[in-house]
Amino acid sequence: MFKILVVEDDTNTRKLMCAVLKQHGYQTLDAQDGIEALLIMEKEHVDLVVLDLMMPKMDGYELTRQLRQTWDTLPILMVTAKQEPADKKKGFLVGTDDYMTKPVDEEEMVLRIKALLRRAKIANEHKLTAGKTVLDYDSLTVSRDDLVITLPPKEFFLLFKLLSYPNMIFTRIQLMEEIWGMESETDDRTLNVHINRLRDRLRDIPEFEIVTVRGLGYKAVKKG
Repeated sequence: MFKILVVEDDTNTRKLMCAVLKQHGYQTLDAQDGIEALLIMEKEHVDLVVLDLMMPKMDGYELTRQLRQTWDTLPILMVTAKQEPADKKKGFLVGTDDYMTKPVDEEEMVLRIKALLRRAKIANEHKLTAGKTVLDYDSLTVSRDDLVITLPPKEFFLLFKLLSYPNMIFTRIQLMEEIWGMESETDDRTLNVHINRLRDRLRDIPEFEIVTVRGLGYKAVKKG
């Protein structure tokens, strides 16, 4: 069971967040300010932190900055009444992974937490699973039962990106910039060649397919 630390100085809001999270199967810890949160972090394993921005003693910016010094992969969701773009930008610069403004939509908060935990799991394990198929980022392999396929780096990174966000459409420009870099002179034809090679190499893998979205780009779709 994932353990989530809620850091919020308003007692009612803190209790409500914890209650909502418990309803969705999470174990919760709570703190009323940044100092208390850091003390809890020293004693407990925490999988994700939800923190308020404006708190006494230590605000959310400073708490995030201190958390990042020790827990660099810990997912952090910042929740605040501040809605200015500059506030959000500052939050991301100090290390938060996501940002929500109050009043908080409880369903949206849970969905964002699920997404953050899923991304953290992928990042920590360097592996992606789709049914029986496993993508291993360290060995650049796609394996299913006794079948092990080692992919060229660019093809593997392309597949890993698409499968990290099933059903999400990535434009051709997004994929080319991320896989080949913004300074690259790679064109559509190179991307098409890599996609076609992936489809050919993975024709015996039944768990997913790479779908062309006409006029936009590509997405990975899981089957079954």
